[in-house]
This record gives sequence, C-alpha cells and structure tokens, in this order.
Amino acid sequence: MTALGPSVERRVTRLDGGGRHERPDVLTTEEPMEIEVDHFDGAHWREMSLAVTMRTPGSDFELAAGFLYTEGIVAAPADIAHMEHCPLHGAEQEFNVVKVRLGEALRLDEAKLHRHFYTTSSCGVCGKTSLEAVRRTFPSGPPPGVPRVSKAFLIELPAKLRQAQTVFSMTGGLHAAGIFTAAGDRVVVREDVGRHNALDKVIGERLLAGALPLSQAIVAVSGRASFELVQKALSAQVPILAAVGAASSLAVDLAREYGMTLVGFLRENGLTVYSGDERTEA
Repeated sequence: MTALGPSVERRVTRLDGGGRHERPDVLTTEEPMEIEVDHFDGAHWREMSLAVTMRTPGSDFELAAGFLYTEGIVAAPADIAHMEHCPLHGAEQEFNVVKVRLGEALRLDEAKLHRHFYTTSSCGVCGKTSLEAVRRTFPSGPPPGVPRVSKAFLIELPAKLRQAQTVFSMTGGLHAAGIFTAAGDRVVVREDVGRHNALDKVIGERLLAGALPLSQAIVAVSGRASFELVQKALSAQVPILAAVGAASSLAVDLAREYGMTLVGFLRENGLTVYSGDERTEA
C-alpha cells in the first residue's frame, strides 16, 4: 500500500438543468489516523495508543506533533525523538498509524493523561470542567496588546487562506488553518477535513521547525471558531485567532479569560471582534 493522497476520484450522478448524467468527481480523502506513543517510565519503554482522529492524509507527522503539543504532552522539539508510519499494523493500515517515540527524559502519567482527554474531549461533562482542564494545562495566555492589526488586514485573511488551499479548489470539502505574520506574510497553511486537525498541522509544523511559541503571529481558520480551536491556539500562545465563521460561547469565554483576540464573521464589509479588541484598529 502506498501513502494515501488528500483527494480521490469517484463516479457520481449529477442532476441539473441538463438532466441526469454520470461523471467523475474529486472528493476529499477521509481516513482514520491513530497516534501511538512510546515513552520511558524510568525503567522500561511503554507503548500506548493515545488517540484516533479522522483526517485528510498528508502532513501526518505534523498532525501528530501538533496534537501532542496542543494537548500539553510535549513542549519542545526535543520531546519528540522519532516519528514513523507503523508497518507492524499491516499494509492496509501502515499509513494510518503514526508511532511517536518521546524523548527518554519525558515522563508521562498515563492515569492523568486519560483523565485529561476525557475532560477536554467533545463529550466532556460540561463547559466549566473543560475550562478547568485548560487552566491546569496552560496557565498563561499570549503577551498583552501585541501585535496590532487593522480591519483591512483581517478582512484579507480568508482570500490569502484560499490562495493556498490547493485541495479545496478541487474538492470544495476541506477546512484550512494558516499562520501569518503581522506584516501579512503567509508562513504556513495546511488543509484537512477537520478544523482541529488543520490547526494541529500548522502548529506541528512550527513545533518541528523550532518556531514556537507563536506570540507575534495571527492564525486564520476556515469555518467557525470552537472551544477546541481556541484551546489549541492558546497552547501555542497565539494572540489573534481569526475565523471565517462564528464563534461559540465557550470559545469566547476562553479567549476572554486568556486575553486572546478572537475575531469572526470575516466579510468584505466588516467583522466581529469577540474578545481582545485592543489589538484591532479601524
């Protein structure tokens, strides 16, 4: 089996003004990816399956690294000793499993880790519990007041994001996350069927490049801004998160608590600032 690509072709039936006809269509690839970690407990190497996510293949190692960072498991490139696709699972699954060997000095509390994933997952018990889990893992927010950006700067971000969405242009079925400088330069953009995966990919790319935290960067995401996206951006000390769509109530609460600038509904005629408007100007 070869590595899966970000898109596949399928035969579909099209109904339109010209009648009914079959044609090939390009679809976004969606496949599970399991993240396994090997960690040293002081006496032995232990292997555990950490998470499974539905993702668009591509940048798998960045996705794994970003996930481990945004969940507070690793903090620096040195915490990741090695990553590989895992052939031990057989040819059919080789490229759907990423094995991460953590640095020997890194210690994991497996019981605490399982509790953390329960309280921060989408099936967590309540908003208050989720906020408390973030506070325990990420005690501080981005530096206050910087950078400052204009309304025009923010409104241009969706177009800059789309320019780099090569797979979306073929399929129309992908989210994207991008990191930009305060001067408006695009640093990195990644696409994925999941908004959270796209953000993990760009943060993972920066982690592996030794370029974290992102305390002077602006992150733009397609779609809406959820609690999970704000939490992941906060883990990298992102001061400004801009979403094409709306923000959820818990996302706004979290951004306000940590002093993040959260912007949504980016349109040509304006935008909505939910939190941290001191970093924005007309």
